[in-house]
Amino acid sequence: HRLILPDLRSSGRSHCSGPLSWDRLADDIAQLMDHLGLSQTIVGGASGGTGAALRLALRHPDRVSALLLVAPLYGGHGLALNKTQRAAFAAMAQAGERCLEEGISALEPLFAHLPEPIRGAALEMIQSFDAASVAATTRLFASAAMPFGGAEELARVEAPTLLVPGADAMHPPETAELYAEALANVTVQEVANLMSEELAGTIARFCSAVAR
Repeated sequence: HRLILPDLRSSGRSHCSGPLSWDRLADDIAQLMDHLGLSQTIVGGASGGTGAALRLALRHPDRVSALLLVAPLYGGHGLALNKTQRAAFAAMAQAGERCLEEGISALEPLFAHLPEPIRGAALEMIQSFDAASVAATTRLFASAAMPFGGAEELARVEAPTLLVPGADAMHPPETAELYAEALANVTVQEVANLMSEELAGTIARFCSAVAR
């Protein structure tokens, strides 16, 4: 498999301070595929990245041969954001606005509770971030905008989908349950540790199966 890991607009090394939407992020991925000469590909995301992947599958269904959704957190208008998600996104948005005055170091408290070596890797990663871009991204999160409306819209996704449920308040199991019920062609695979080789193997086997 050829693996492509883009920094979405306003994330990582992709700097853009303008307003964001799920449609805009989905269109960016489609345009990147055009640039790379890819008419169709397997598209995936984890956590917040599932929003962009899912929106692409809905907005540009002909470009997605299969879909990977790992620990989704967006439940659509029916589930909305829960208390933990709202609080986390509000904290991110506040830190994003502080970045405009204090610089990227304003993000460091958000990673204080991560275990090593993940925390060290995260702190190193954010050094490439752009303050205005971080503010734009965190505003999208705090807006509670959803990449889809409800179960009836999810049902429009025809691509074979691998769904790996989350197991915490930020990635609630009920969100994965909604996806499992609504998606037309879904394989649900529980993984005990999302930072493990088990997840990598699960994804590799799914990609190999749909590529046959």
